[in-house]
Amino acid sequence: MKEFEVTCVNKPDRSSTHEHITHIGNIAGNWRITRELAIKKIDSKEEQFYTTDRSTGKKVYVSVVRGDGNKAPYLRTYADGKCQDNLLALNECSGACKLIG
Repeated sequence: MKEFEVTCVNKPDRSSTHEHITHIGNIAGNWRITRELAIKKIDSKEEQFYTTDRSTGKKVYVSVVRGDGNKAPYLRTYADGKCQDNLLALNECSGACKLIG
């Protein structure tokens, strides 16, 4: 399975706690993909995405969270038995990151 490091994200309103990430990407790789495509790739076990935990230096994998059926699935990291906000701590993907997929 291919793995890709996520170094940036996009949200409609960065400060909102109620809006989901819309895109994940990699600034150095100059790419980003939609949340929906990332979910599809994770669910199919085609690809994995991860961030690097700033405190430990370890890979932290992105997983899909599904709610009660009334909310769209969203992306989250899970490390050492705890849900983390590693994705939200990342920089914003710039317009230079090309949308792929």
